[in-house]
Amino acid sequence: MIDTELRNIPFSPPDITEAEIEEVIKSMKSGWITTGPRTKKFEKRIAEYVGVNKAVCLNSATASMELTLRVLGVGPGDEVITSAYTYTASASVIDHVGAKIVLVDTAPDSFEMDYSKLTEAITEKTKAIIPVDIAGKMCDYDTIYEIVESKKELFNPKNDLQRKINRVTIMSDAAHAFGAERKGLKCGQVSDFTCFSFHAVKNLTTAEGGAVVWRNDLGLDDEWIYNQYMLHSLHGQSKDAFAKTQKGSWEYDIVYPAYKCNMTDITASIGLIQMDRYNVLLNRRKEIIGMYNEGLSSSNVQVLQHYGENYCSSGHLYLLRIPEISEEKRNEIIIKMAEAGVACNVHYKPLPMFTAYKNLGFDVKNFPNAYKQYVNEITLPLHTSLSDGDVYYIISKLKINLSI
Repeated sequence: MIDTELRNIPFSPPDITEAEIEEVIKSMKSGWITTGPRTKKFEKRIAEYVGVNKAVCLNSATASMELTLRVLGVGPGDEVITSAYTYTASASVIDHVGAKIVLVDTAPDSFEMDYSKLTEAITEKTKAIIPVDIAGKMCDYDTIYEIVESKKELFNPKNDLQRKINRVTIMSDAAHAFGAERKGLKCGQVSDFTCFSFHAVKNLTTAEGGAVVWRNDLGLDDEWIYNQYMLHSLHGQSKDAFAKTQKGSWEYDIVYPAYKCNMTDITASIGLIQMDRYNVLLNRRKEIIGMYNEGLSSSNVQVLQHYGENYCSSGHLYLLRIPEISEEKRNEIIIKMAEAGVACNVHYKPLPMFTAYKNLGFDVKNFPNAYKQYVNEITLPLHTSLSDGDVYYIISKLKINLSI
């Protein structure tokens, strides 16, 4: 029997245990609270988990994406393509480096960009593509690479790194997708560069934080790439604070006026414990998704498929669409769910609907598929603090509101 007593179910609280708290205390007592040994250890753990040679920890996925574009030498006169159906960070970083944002509509009835439109969007000015692994499900990278290779003759490299890659760079916004897999490869092994988020609402959290990894098989100098991120993330300073504490090693250079977006040992200490727990957290998300799928199977809803024959999502968000309803009706359902104690959300409002992107000349009328995805989309709570009873309660309340 489903408990009908009113509950208070938040959308996505962090799953923090005493172990994370104890590790933070150890960090604070150690004397290292900024970038230090725990951050370096966390980087190694991420690289080992993903199956790459190196990882760089920064203060956000946004910083990871922006610094990647800067390391690649992307700037004024260049174009970078991303999806119209994403959070602003995927596109704002393009503007930050002075390049032109090129948005691509989603495919019909899909949260992924329309790959035929992606093909049309590539020009001689295109330097990078930012696919978005929405909800933790990896994009169709086979198709993306085929498209990039088919347009290779248009590519005009600007520096040695671009010449080394010798085509448009694929940089994934994998903010949702840490731990996802596709065709036997982990998220982080497929794109040229992959950027993760460890924000408070993510599957694995460091409160605020992010990381970037890159493929092993590009023939890149891993140490050089890693050092470029270190320089970009710490004012262009040739030594970080940890290196400067070595005996007699105070002196440093400022190579160029750069940025400040390093991860701290306090936040990395949370991540280290989260890594220890991560497989358990992923399995619980999979269980919850299974309960949602079964409980809603007889309802008139369309859900994102997180698991298939050759892919496995990280299970970050539970996206569903209610066919044939209006945006107003969708919003009414969200309000009714809130009144029942269930916090729901919408992922995402297409970028051309926001003032910032309207001011850049974008019009949502040119992205009809993205708009259709948005108007009837609802995201249900999906986090590891949910009990089975909470999930059944959410399902029952949604079914009631679907019938109103």
